[in-house]
Amino acid sequence: MLSTKDMSAGSGSIKPVIGVGNHKIKINSISFDQTPYDSEAYNVTLHVESEPVTGEFNGFLKDMNDPNGPRYEGQVGRVRFSPYPYKDAVLQNGNEISRDTEVLKAMVFLSEVLGKRTELDAIEANTIEDFMVKCNDVLSNTGYINACLGAREWENKEGYVNNDLFLPKRSKDGVPLEVLDKENSNLLTFDRNNTNHFRPYLKKETTKADNFEPAVSAGSDFDL
Repeated sequence: MLSTKDMSAGSGSIKPVIGVGNHKIKINSISFDQTPYDSEAYNVTLHVESEPVTGEFNGFLKDMNDPNGPRYEGQVGRVRFSPYPYKDAVLQNGNEISRDTEVLKAMVFLSEVLGKRTELDAIEANTIEDFMVKCNDVLSNTGYINACLGAREWENKEGYVNNDLFLPKRSKDGVPLEVLDKENSNLLTFDRNNTNHFRPYLKKETTKADNFEPAVSAGSDFDL
């Protein structure tokens, strides 16, 4: 089947970065990352890879310091397990949210999708950081699963719009991860028009000064 979904404009090559949509992925590793803006907030990040891409494809290097080293055979990306970071909080109704408890719940869901619940339950750790290190050992490189990947678009310093990938929230509509070939599938189907799946970047409009009324900068001694 012909498709231009992952093709870069101006070439026939497929992008080495995985995008939004429904994919078959494998988890190469899992990290527990502190956000740069809040020392109490953390993201669970899945470092994923698609199925091998055939044809004209040049994947990222597995080791950026070794230009002659092996490359990924599929598209890769960093996917946050939740659209929002994990953090202790108190809701307006007074209910308390425990960061560590929510992270544990997330790992239970992931382990059940991967068929690794027994191995997960065997993990014991004194801190959530240590627990996640051990989760990485147990839940990484366990084969392919189905995934629905959502994203929030953002603009970098060079003006390019990128995807901040995340797993859409589990709900009555379905789940973002599921075992392959599952009967009565409950996997979410990616919907670009659903804000729980996709949040487009909205460029801020700059206000232009009227041609006949020159703009006055703050602190100016003169007012034309």
